[in-house]
Amino acid sequence: MAKEYPRFVSLLTKNTVALILAGGRGSRLKQLTDWRAKPAVPFGGKFRIIDFPLSNCMNSGIRRIGVVTQYKAHSLIKHVQRGWGFLRGEFNEFVELMPAQQRVDEDSWYKGTADAVYQNLDILRVYKPEFVLLLAGDHVYKMDYGEMIANHVRNEADMTVACIEVPIKDASAFGVMATAPDGRVVEFTEKPKQPAPMPDKPDVALCSMGIYVFNAAFLFEQLVRDADDPRSEHDFGKNVIPHLIEAGYRVYAQSFNESCVHGENEPPYWRDVGTVDAYWEANLDLANITPDLNLYDKAWPIWTYQEQLPPAKFVFDEDHRRGMAVDSMVSGGCIISGASVKHSVLFSNVHVSEGAFLEEAVVLPDVRIGAGTVLKRVVIDKGCKIPPGTTIGVNRAEDEKHYHVTERGVTLVTPEMLGQAFHHFR
Repeated sequence: MAKEYPRFVSLLTKNTVALILAGGRGSRLKQLTDWRAKPAVPFGGKFRIIDFPLSNCMNSGIRRIGVVTQYKAHSLIKHVQRGWGFLRGEFNEFVELMPAQQRVDEDSWYKGTADAVYQNLDILRVYKPEFVLLLAGDHVYKMDYGEMIANHVRNEADMTVACIEVPIKDASAFGVMATAPDGRVVEFTEKPKQPAPMPDKPDVALCSMGIYVFNAAFLFEQLVRDADDPRSEHDFGKNVIPHLIEAGYRVYAQSFNESCVHGENEPPYWRDVGTVDAYWEANLDLANITPDLNLYDKAWPIWTYQEQLPPAKFVFDEDHRRGMAVDSMVSGGCIISGASVKHSVLFSNVHVSEGAFLEEAVVLPDVRIGAGTVLKRVVIDKGCKIPPGTTIGVNRAEDEKHYHVTERGVTLVTPEMLGQAFHHFR
């Protein structure tokens, strides 16, 4: 049920430091992550994926945030610096970047999620938090972390794991857990081949969202213990959580349904847009009449770097030469000139030339689409220049010679596939 007052801001959130683990490549997104980390991938017309956990922190009253980066982080770093530099250090508010910098020894980049936090322990200790909130930087959702932290305190927990129900067929991609009636986690297996279903729901497993709350002192102690264990892969899901459960510590599950932020008629929304198909589908969903994710919610805004661009423009009103977009999202700086756009998402600064036809197209920023082009069921990466008369998404066999085509027939196009040089910091 939707909450009337979505924010849960308190001393608990004020005494929390959030770390967003944003170092992953996201290789299932194929060439979309050749030059950028997954959290830096553009999403929803004008955002990047990292904006969702960052906005959730802001809206939850958590204003001390570290972003832990590693893989091809340039565009991510640039985005965070430009879009998230408005917090005031004088008020002890900040978004700090924590690149892998071999703080512990000179041979080690981040080996796993736990190691990424361990290598920044000296910085974390300086902040003197009471709680540490650990977040994945590559999921799209709206969640009040304050509720989760409050439940963590109520349960007198050492650690709390946010969880979501996932169909059994998809659950082997997650950490799967079993809980006692009071919510205490009694079993945890990372990415099991045969996930165990929930007792009362045989077709569903209870899965970790990669969102954890720790008592800070307890976390520091456990990270040092894990770092000293030569058999550990230094990963929360594989090593730390199973050890805590086995050792009898108080680990609790927090259902996403209890702390997600959504309107009265909206479903709880959480997406891992980790494949080209899932990414394409989640973006196009935003162009639906009532999308599952509400980006127009003033009570829980999603913040981002706002490039200064002119408004979108649609020109020519003649038969066979009408600039129009239907059931679509069109961002600032776009010009649709005598072209037709249907059920598509156009990011900032996309120009569509005369006679072009786009349907179910997700077009990232700074793309130029030539006259007479036909694009269907496509994801067009940033900076592409589509030559006039090009047809993509109509003949699969032809597309497979030049582009990446998914199982579901979505075609991904990047500048490199078109033989075009484009700066690699996307």
